[in-house]
Amino acid sequence: MHNGVEYALMQSYAEGFELLAAKEEFNLDLAAIADTWRHGSVVRSWLLELAAAALKDDPRLETLQAYVDDSGEGRWTVQESVDLAVPLPAITAALQQRFRSRQDGPLGARLLAALRQQFGGHSVRRAGE
Repeated sequence: MHNGVEYALMQSYAEGFELLAAKEEFNLDLAAIADTWRHGSVVRSWLLELAAAALKDDPRLETLQAYVDDSGEGRWTVQESVDLAVPLPAITAALQQRFRSRQDGPLGARLLAALRQQFGGHSVRRAGE
């Protein structure tokens, strides 16, 4: 269970920092934000200390690929939730995000783009563009 909760926490931090980074005009210092949050914020944790260290070394984490492995504990947690009929939407979503991170241009995402283009004439990006 511990690792399942950890999956959800890491996913939440990842999403939050991605949103902060997307506000490019502010040129936010993500390492400083992580460091500030770990001192007295309601979201403080050792994971923020680790995030601050990683972001200090590589402010936009450009040396890393977006591939996230799993060691099985999250799968076990989600499987137990299914077996016991106990909903764990955040932990399940975090596990699924790890699976998605391992795919390069997944068929499901390409089909979604194709469907939007087919029914509504929405623009798509072609391979190689």
